Amino acid sequence: MHQDERNQHLKVAAEELAILILDASSFAMLISTSPQISVSTPDTNLVFMIQWLPNTMTSWSRFAAFAAALFLLFGCNRITLAQTDDAFGDGSADPVKLFERGQNAHAHGDLLKALEFYEEAIKVRPEFAEAEFQRGNVLLGLSRLQDAESGFRRTIELRKDWSLPYSALGALLVRLNRDADAEPVLRHAITLDRQDNLALRMLADIRLRAGDAKEALDLTRRATNDADAPVSTWILRALAERATGDNVAALASFDHVLQLDPANLSALIERAEIRLAAGDKELALADLKAAEPLALERSRVRIFVGDQRQAMADRAAAEPLAAKASLSRLAADYELAGQPDEARRVAEAAGLSPIQQVSGSGALKVLGTPEEIEAANSDDPVAARKAFEILHGKNPNNAMLMARLGAAYRTVDPNRSLDYYKRAVTIEPANADYATGYSSALVQARRFAEAAAILRRVIAAAPSNYAAHANLATALYELKQFAAAVAEYEWLLKTKPDLTVAFYFIATAHDYLGEYDQALEAYERFLARADVKANQLEIEKVRLRLPSLRRQIQLGQGVKRKSERPTQP
Repeated sequence: MHQDERNQHLKVAAEELAILILDASSFAMLISTSPQISVSTPDTNLVFMIQWLPNTMTSWSRFAAFAAALFLLFGCNRITLAQTDDAFGDGSADPVKLFERGQNAHAHGDLLKALEFYEEAIKVRPEFAEAEFQRGNVLLGLSRLQDAESGFRRTIELRKDWSLPYSALGALLVRLNRDADAEPVLRHAITLDRQDNLALRMLADIRLRAGDAKEALDLTRRATNDADAPVSTWILRALAERATGDNVAALASFDHVLQLDPANLSALIERAEIRLAAGDKELALADLKAAEPLALERSRVRIFVGDQRQAMADRAAAEPLAAKASLSRLAADYELAGQPDEARRVAEAAGLSPIQQVSGSGALKVLGTPEEIEAANSDDPVAARKAFEILHGKNPNNAMLMARLGAAYRTVDPNRSLDYYKRAVTIEPANADYATGYSSALVQARRFAEAAAILRRVIAAAPSNYAAHANLATALYELKQFAAAVAEYEWLLKTKPDLTVAFYFIATAHDYLGEYDQALEAYERFLARADVKANQLEIEKVRLRLPSLRRQIQLGQGVKRKSERPTQP
């Protein structure tokens, strides 16, 4: 494999890693910003604890301490989500109590409610840096990235000696592809806290993609000195080691990663490629076989749950594209291992259709130079977008290129993505894939009514299009067309009976409609099938709702089933 191709793969892996680091660290910072205290604790104690801990403990130690504080709060003070949902009441003028309520809602995944409390706390005390920082984290979780950036910058204005808002802002800027802005912010975070693991990782990511593998390796070595360093840090270190040509060290780091996380897709592919380069085809093929089902699974459509459903969907919008990039690498690696049939099978299973030049028979696919076509098929999203733009200029009426550009811009420029998808659909209105991609972009842009109209047409032409049904279910639910949404979720359940989360949405839809008997049935079916870890937040919400729901049913409230309604005289 050529060195420039190797660097492209390293850049893609680092960018994917940056997203994962950002998500994981954002959650860690959610509980690390400030320890929660009981309602009776004086305001001065809260300020003292917040100021003392960040300056005397390492980043990950703080995370653990704050997590413990959060656990003790919920165990000892008996603050429940039901209380969080109450009106502000007597504590409406107390910024500390408002902040606590925001923390409680935040911990339970109710981001909108958390945002409400944090903003109320800031109104009462505009200089409340900790509330401003947590507000930024909530906005990040809701994919309101510009507002999150403003929140982190406001936090820095209020507390210039606190490393966490600098590292959070730097990580966000990396996510927005603004490396030049992110680098000085991250360096300042490390100046304030030499063990700020997030800042070390994100700065290493930037330096690696800039071609400075030596500094990236130095930064990741510092980060992995932390006993609590996550797997992602070790992956970044291995990538830096490989970029410096130290494949022995890189192999050892990937071995360490796979001991901690045997199903880590990036580590399996990277280790396979190192083994292929060393001539160890048997072990390389074993890694490729282990990586293949993971990549295929990640390429499939997902439904997200909870109050963060749309935000999670936004963050994961690029995952199928990243999975296709991984599958493309797998196919290429099978080819290098002398397994052309395996390479072809993986490509076909992923629905990969590599762009081709003018064929020998004269059948025009895409007109372009070999270099442009190679760049368009690369794993580097920035290079691929640029190449697609060039090819689009040479093939202005090629709907496939427009759809590929729509997919390429979906997370970085949603408006441009919508425009390209719309043009592709205009050229080929009968293409269900283009229409589904367009509607997905509309859902991401929260233009649910337009998405629903298109998706209904797609389903009329292709009744078994799972992605179309899944997007339509989300659009109708967000439009509060709950009866129609129930029908779509029921279709999804018939297609995938193990899709437990569909019962949750069916239940809440019936609940909103006042169809309490049906809601109770669906809630109970959800609880009987839900995974305690994967559906923890939804399980808690259902258990909180069930007592009052049962009382409403006992009192005869709600809409009756047709069979239960009294006949008219």
